Amino acid sequence: MKFLKVLLLFFIIQVQAQQGGMWIPSLLDGINESEMKNLGMKMSVKDIYDVNNSSLKDAVPQFNGGCTSEVISPKGLLLTNHHCGYAQIQSHSTVDHDYLTDGFWAFKMEDELPNKDLSVTFIVKIEDVTQLVLQGTETLSSEAEKQQKIQKNITSLSNSLPKENWQENKIRTFYEGNQYMLFVTETYTDVRLVGAPPSSIGKFGSDTDNWVWPRHTGDFSIFRIYADKNNKPAPYSKDNVPYTPKHFLPVSLDGVAEDDFTLVFGYPGSTNEYLPAVAVEQIVNELNPAKIEIRDKALKVADAYMRQDNAIKIQYASKYASIANYWKKWIGESQGLKKSNAVAIKKSEEKQFIEKVTKAGKEKEYGSLLNDFEKNYIEIAPYALARDYFQEIVLRNTELLKVVYNVYQLDQIYKFRGEQSFNDRKNNLISGLSSLYKNYNNNVDRDVFEQLITLYITKSPRQFLPKSLNNVEVKKLADEIYTNSKFTSYEGFKEILEGDARTVLKNINNDKAFLLVKELTDIYNTQIAPKYEEINLKITALQRDYMKAQLELNKDKRIFPNANSTLRVTYGKVKGYEPKDATIYTPITYLEGVMEKYIPGDYEFDVSPKLIDLFNKKDYGIYGENGKMPVNFIGTNHTTGGNSGSPAIDANGNLIGLNFDRAWEGTMSDIYYSPNICRNIMVDARYILFVIDKYAGAKNLIEELKIVHPKKDKSSKNKKKK
Repeated sequence: MKFLKVLLLFFIIQVQAQQGGMWIPSLLDGINESEMKNLGMKMSVKDIYDVNNSSLKDAVPQFNGGCTSEVISPKGLLLTNHHCGYAQIQSHSTVDHDYLTDGFWAFKMEDELPNKDLSVTFIVKIEDVTQLVLQGTETLSSEAEKQQKIQKNITSLSNSLPKENWQENKIRTFYEGNQYMLFVTETYTDVRLVGAPPSSIGKFGSDTDNWVWPRHTGDFSIFRIYADKNNKPAPYSKDNVPYTPKHFLPVSLDGVAEDDFTLVFGYPGSTNEYLPAVAVEQIVNELNPAKIEIRDKALKVADAYMRQDNAIKIQYASKYASIANYWKKWIGESQGLKKSNAVAIKKSEEKQFIEKVTKAGKEKEYGSLLNDFEKNYIEIAPYALARDYFQEIVLRNTELLKVVYNVYQLDQIYKFRGEQSFNDRKNNLISGLSSLYKNYNNNVDRDVFEQLITLYITKSPRQFLPKSLNNVEVKKLADEIYTNSKFTSYEGFKEILEGDARTVLKNINNDKAFLLVKELTDIYNTQIAPKYEEINLKITALQRDYMKAQLELNKDKRIFPNANSTLRVTYGKVKGYEPKDATIYTPITYLEGVMEKYIPGDYEFDVSPKLIDLFNKKDYGIYGENGKMPVNFIGTNHTTGGNSGSPAIDANGNLIGLNFDRAWEGTMSDIYYSPNICRNIMVDARYILFVIDKYAGAKNLIEELKIVHPKKDKSSKNKKKK
């Protein structure tokens, strides 16, 4: 029995080791293929990435530079998240046609809506150009000189390496500067809105359910790519035709079950998986707590006002959600890092690293790395903390200070670029900040200011505190600024910027709010930022050497590069988890959960009468399962920001879901991935089809798709054979 337990434990460890990672599709190898097949994949790596033949990569473009999307029809139909297409849906909404509230569906192609400045980018091929990029850097001693030479090489190569005239060369760094890859891309700029569910489906749960499982959100929208008559990228024109893809994803009706294979393809934004233990300790113990406390104070002030005044609730709903987004993420990240013992695990790995360095006789090259990390992270600590306090309080969470900081930049533009640049910037500010003031409340911001400046005085490193804030009475300061400053209203803002540059500069330098921001920013620019950048440059060089050592000394270890908004593959399986003691989360949610959360008239949890009617009648068509309508599911795929809109693909290359979020307890996967608690959240493809067909009645879109039912088809074939 003991032997069986040991064998089982070994098996679990082996299976877990096969999950996690964000792999460059062109570098998938036999080991990756073996790992994926052990998890249930039926495809080959050639089906995922192939330069000479159509493959999955040809169906997965980046959506507008920040999300992912996938082509799901032979006529260029494109699927992404509702929140990725939100700005476009909003831009077409009017009082008479409120597509955010009511949804939008084009029942014929001529009804599809063009979108200014919306693009999708396909990857044509990926090549290693490391040697070319690093050419000429071998003899350079300073890190700054090396980086300048590398950037010069990248610019030259991007212009000179072969490509078609409608394509673009993009070179990106991997493994902290130890590898450089060329991406040849094609960007299409005629992308039209085809369909979007109402926000009561597409944003169901909104801020409350953000980063949370169980989830019940139909977070999807549909677009179409248009091209010229040669299928090449072209600006919007009525003569353009639907794009013909090299590959598109069939949509499966099979659904998912626990332990099913899942592959997520997309453009993850940024991760830091290879930080040393000292860096993770600093994040968990110093930087995250400071940022969480700042945003917590700001959110509590706003929440109190929003509960008392509906007008303020409307003004601050979007801002509150924006502030809460990363506040919630940082809390989950810190808790996950502690729960998974990430620091202790990293320290154990570092001990093994030193042993490997010694065994390989590499002490001269790598022996001092961890000590150098320790020294530099201790040195950077006060500057990193002061930097976060400045950015969170002045630049992000106090609206008045954020406005005044823009005016401070205006002052700098005059000093270094002259009056013409000053006037251009001034006019842009006056027109650009009108929307901010529209949703600004002086009382709310005054109370936020009082809370956050108190934190700045009491919690930020004292050596960087302005003289004006020494022994100051914060309430009195807040009253003085928010009563007398011209920047507390749009009219006052425009008034203080009237006149020529000298007049404006004289007026703003008599404003208490400006003087405070000027003092804070001058200290930041002269005492904090330069020293932070100096030490951080050293840390960057150390991180590159540490990464080089990891690759060199761990030939048998599966090491994937950090995310950097380039195309990646991550594989795992559908899996529930246990976030805390006596709590078990199953991996699939159903429409019953939507109705359980339903709050009539609530902006987060309202449900449309049509959806309620479909639920009551159990009118799910071919998309339901055992009398229930699946909505969302979770998996062990390693995702982050940028994976919004990524396709969830089954073992055979069919679309089974649409990635849109992560579970709160596993947001630490940006720093340390653990298959025990890291979960990505996906919309079930059957729920998407159900909404398109049964809710919206957009049969034209359903008919355009290739809908498959592999399990049913296989069963039918077996019956025929018998």
